[in-house]
Amino acid sequence: QVQLQESGPGLVKPSQTLSLSCIVSGGSITTTYYAWSWIRQSPGKGLEWMGVITYDGSAYYSPSLKSRISISRDTSKNQFSLQLSSVTPEDTAVYYCAARWAYWSAFSNDYAYWGQGTQVTVSS
Repeated sequence: QVQLQESGPGLVKPSQTLSLSCIVSGGSITTTYYAWSWIRQSPGKGLEWMGVITYDGSAYYSPSLKSRISISRDTSKNQFSLQLSSVTPEDTAVYYCAARWAYWSAFSNDYAYWGQGTQVTVSS
């Protein structure tokens, strides 16, 4: 059973870069055909898929975030990371890492494995 755990600061100042990591246990991030995504939920809004990194290291991003987002991985630590630059208060949300054993999807409901989520607040 794949388990995911998000980690990172809970408070980020406007214009700075938000950085989160997702530690994976119970499976390898390089196992074919796993897809590893970041998904967020802002107050009063639905889930928003942000981007994915696949088992072979390919990354795909939401068009709305493409200019600010980067997802990378560290196979030696079995973890993947999110960086979101130039944050504003509108980026305040609960951030989740999630996984599915299938071709990657931009639909949050397609992901079977989820971390517990971590609250990130953007405020000065």
